[in-house]
Amino acid sequence: MSVPSVIIHRDADMLAKAVAARVITGLVDVQSSRGSASLVLTGGTVGIATLAEIAASPARDAVDWRHLDIWWGDERFLPSGDPERNETGARAALLDHVDLDPARVHVMRGPDSGMTAEESADAYAEELRRAARPEDHAPAPSFDILLLGMGPDGHVASLFPGMPALYDTRPVVAVHGAPKPPPTRISLTLPVIQAAREVWVVAAGEEKASAVRLALSGSGPVQIPAAGARGRQRTLFLLDRASASKIPASLGRISSP
Repeated sequence: MSVPSVIIHRDADMLAKAVAARVITGLVDVQSSRGSASLVLTGGTVGIATLAEIAASPARDAVDWRHLDIWWGDERFLPSGDPERNETGARAALLDHVDLDPARVHVMRGPDSGMTAEESADAYAEELRRAARPEDHAPAPSFDILLLGMGPDGHVASLFPGMPALYDTRPVVAVHGAPKPPPTRISLTLPVIQAAREVWVVAAGEEKASAVRLALSGSGPVQIPAAGARGRQRTLFLLDRASASKIPASLGRISSP
């Protein structure tokens, strides 16, 4: 796994703009070399703000949206169209505004599909398996860019501190009893996250500062799941000044554009 690099921006608004620009550039680079690309989305305030900034960017059409696979790191197990679903926010902010191939938008299904949470997780795992290529050497694609938000407790996707999903080696799991509502969710697991080429953890706000410090200081992922958020080739912690305020100066690898 790669060693994290830390990039700090002035505030949450600037962070969303900068991550949006970075996503566009990253996807264009991958598509230029390989023809298609994969992007894993996250929810949350900054995650959705980033998608809105992509939609508003004059450079957005440099991305070949028809040759982009969209995945999610996690989803609330709620009916399609529910405002609390990550998919709903992503569609309103970006996906409904670009020319995507609907077959390449990979949605985690909710209870209106007739599935249980476990069946939805298994269905998504099968979808990942079908999309994996021989060179991925895994039951899931090696995603080009995997975006993750982070909670004040250090959770990423729907992997919460101390919960069984952190030990699970299946690609996708159903999460019950999540400490943050709604209690039932679907989530990628750490092995799939760590198989991604690039993992970008995006966080803003002073309430995230302690978790950011622990995630970068060698804590274990059972206590701080974000400590396990690492990509094979590159890991970025993209932060605003408030969320980065407790990072020790000795850490290094920090830049402030």
